[in-house]
Amino acid sequence: MSHQIVIMGVAGCGKSSLATLVAQTQGLSLIEGDDFHSADSRAKMSQGIALTDADREGWLNRLGAELRQHAGGAVLSCSALKRQYRERLRAAAPGLRFVFLEIGREQAQQRVTARAPQHFFSTSLVDSQFATLESPVGEARVLRLDATAPLPQLQAEVEAWLKQGETA
Repeated sequence: MSHQIVIMGVAGCGKSSLATLVAQTQGLSLIEGDDFHSADSRAKMSQGIALTDADREGWLNRLGAELRQHAGGAVLSCSALKRQYRERLRAAAPGLRFVFLEIGREQAQQRVTARAPQHFFSTSLVDSQFATLESPVGEARVLRLDATAPLPQLQAEVEAWLKQGETA
């Protein structure tokens, strides 16, 4: 069975790493959400300016279109911090599942700082990510995982959850 899955959470939680691994092991297309930000949004984030809902509008539209193009299955790495963002993605891909990588502020800050030389996201934005986050816990088709767990363990938990959903 093919799946459409969003690996979500604040900056530094490990979305891209887990999404890549799950896409590989499940034989699904990978959609890297960061690749679809506009040049203006990337510039804002690199300058430490948090994106607004208006800034994210076109980005969410592009991600929804990508999910529709990969109706046979895909793994999307996307912060999806607000419920309204998740609802937009769900509208584009009915049955969409979300894996929420939960992480503490201190751990996220450490990870974002460590990757700073290679990534456009400013370390000063970690606090705004936590301020914006509306936890998806309790929403349908959401799996919450501890982002500090080893990557192979996270991947195994996602695969077990997906298999469980196939038999439900």
